[in-house]
Amino acid sequence: MRTELDLELVALTKRYGETVAVDGIQHLFRGGTYACLLGPSGCGKSSTLRMIAGHEEVSDGAIVLAGQDISRLPPARRGTAMMFQNYALFPHLSVADNVAFSLKMKGVDRETRRKRAMELLELVHMTAYAERLPAQLSGGQQQRVALARALITNPQVLLLDEPLSALDPFLRVRMRSELKKLQRELGITFVHVTHGQDEALALADEIVVMNNAVIEQAGPAREVFNTPRTEFVARFMGGHNVIALPRGHFAIRSDQIAVTEAAQGKLDGHVTGIEYQGTSVALTLMTAGDQEITAIVPEDQYFVKPIQPGDGVGLSWDEDHLHALTA
Repeated sequence: MRTELDLELVALTKRYGETVAVDGIQHLFRGGTYACLLGPSGCGKSSTLRMIAGHEEVSDGAIVLAGQDISRLPPARRGTAMMFQNYALFPHLSVADNVAFSLKMKGVDRETRRKRAMELLELVHMTAYAERLPAQLSGGQQQRVALARALITNPQVLLLDEPLSALDPFLRVRMRSELKKLQRELGITFVHVTHGQDEALALADEIVVMNNAVIEQAGPAREVFNTPRTEFVARFMGGHNVIALPRGHFAIRSDQIAVTEAAQGKLDGHVTGIEYQGTSVALTLMTAGDQEITAIVPEDQYFVKPIQPGDGVGLSWDEDHLHALTA
């Protein structure tokens, strides 16, 4: 059942000359969810986001928000707000004035917009920095200011274009939890573009995997990870092997493959790589027929009887863990 906060893409298409960047995609984003558009560079995810925002013209199809086709409206009248990858803060304006800028453009009086800007800065824990210039802030602080600036217009949908890509790995993980917490507090729809599988899994209620201008698979994060429908999704989500067996192609998680003595498993192979990952060890193995398979072995189990590159091994698994792929 549709709700008044849903965002729907109806046969949405974007062409650049002869190139089709987004090819008739159809999807309903439920109101109040955190959705991640996930896929490799050039798959169409950023073009989709920019069309929703109104920064790219729609070639065909429609964008429907709260029952209204917004695809021909200017960005400021859509009920959406966009947070850009590079934050795009005005270097000569203070933090407070950056956040209040869109209200100034709408003719809101200084006292009102200042009060609202301070409320948003409090939301993102940046009130102490209200009078600083962007150059006096760290990357994480600039991101919070950009977030406050996007939220000051009370959007129904917040669009985020790879917002964490400029941050160092430690800060990226911290900001992930802050974004998720903020989305829950505000209760509005977040649509977040990323090419990072771990980021999508950590944040998203729903993951929409794009490839070659179309949606390959969409659904709850756990479902997309555990039951990939296609070989592309299985490989791109990571953590899976795609195995060709006489009865078809199957995905199986790397941590569900057991490494045994040679000739004692369902497949034989030899070790080509070993990567220590702290709590586990990742073994890369080549099987007959040149299939590369990764097995994740618990760290304590591996070091009881370490395996070396070149060693022959057997691979086995529980048949219930094999997941048939449609393509």
